[in-house]
Amino acid sequence: MNLDDVLAAREKFKGIVHTTPLDYSNTFSKIAGNEVHLKLENLQKTGSFKVRGSYNKLISLSNEDLGKGVVAASAGNHAQGVAYSSQTLGIPCTIVMPKGAPLSKVLATKQYGAEVILEGAVFDEALAYALEYCQHVGGTFIHAFDDHDVIVGQGTVGVEIVEQLPDVDAIICPVGGGGLIAGVALAVKQMNPNISVYGVQTLACPSMKQSLLEKKPVMIEATPTMADGIAVKKPGQKNFDIIKEYVDDIVCVDEMEIARTMLMVLERSKLLVEGSGASSLAALLYKKLTLKGKKVTAVLSGGNVDVHFISRIIERGLVEAGRYAHFSMTLKDKPGELEKVLSTITDLNANIQDVNLKHVGRHIYPGFAQVEISVETKNNEHIEELHKVLKSKGYNIQLVERLYEQ
Repeated sequence: MNLDDVLAAREKFKGIVHTTPLDYSNTFSKIAGNEVHLKLENLQKTGSFKVRGSYNKLISLSNEDLGKGVVAASAGNHAQGVAYSSQTLGIPCTIVMPKGAPLSKVLATKQYGAEVILEGAVFDEALAYALEYCQHVGGTFIHAFDDHDVIVGQGTVGVEIVEQLPDVDAIICPVGGGGLIAGVALAVKQMNPNISVYGVQTLACPSMKQSLLEKKPVMIEATPTMADGIAVKKPGQKNFDIIKEYVDDIVCVDEMEIARTMLMVLERSKLLVEGSGASSLAALLYKKLTLKGKKVTAVLSGGNVDVHFISRIIERGLVEAGRYAHFSMTLKDKPGELEKVLSTITDLNANIQDVNLKHVGRHIYPGFAQVEISVETKNNEHIEELHKVLKSKGYNIQLVERLYEQ
């Protein structure tokens, strides 16, 4: 497996796979203290880089194998990549996805013509079922990451970055099973060994980082994460071997850092990026890497986000930034009391979004009422001022909800 394999893969899927933009971000450059460029794989066909590896794998199969159809396991993006590639080549396709896979990814996979089976709570369980299913019904199994043709297909991302930014100092990739970063590191280090390649995992599932510590691929216990695309509990052996040789370091980010980055990318760059895709930029913005004054590319690996999840990310991001707060307090049940509270809030230039008044409840005594008020604020200092003024007027605020207090 070498650079020539990666370059050959690019020739094979020319006209099928996009060469995605490399976008300079002035905003993120200032925050990170580096010259930050974003590799927009969220704009790739099917919404992620996965189509590169899956299409390269499928066109490497014999006509006889293609005729038998293919089977894959995926949390979502690989599923869409395989389904799209199968549809393009006109072959049968079955995808096993975890039961908790985002609905948008399940529906998109079906729309590409694949049969979808929901099995297992996480990717690794879906993978085990898919392997058994493939043995039972026949067909070729298309692994999401631990496969030669898949790895070199993903490596074309690295080739494009170096061509688009020849003097790039460092490239940061999300890491799940390791297919993307293995391919990128393999290609980039052979093009220019002076370019650093870093991987990023979520603290909820740091399987590759732990595997490197133990010097072999290991299965870890994982906790729920919004970065479902990189929630792989055991990395692939082929990927591990390449990463061990070529990748400079792997760091981890937490869920709140991912959520904040998703919101920042949406608000500042007008780009929709999923949790796994945002992790690479999160590592840069939250100083997980000791980079300063460098030309850095963060790979935004995918943009397939469930619509309902987007709204929750926006809401939580606003709370975290101090731009939204929720108060609960007890008032005397007398005419004009609620008006006094609302006037105090509006006098402080907070925009009232919602008011809910209750007269009956376990902790509401006769002669009193409980009011819950949601307000739009400027920042955390504005919330502190609001809290202080309300307390000075004798109001007992029972709850001030903020993301970092949850």
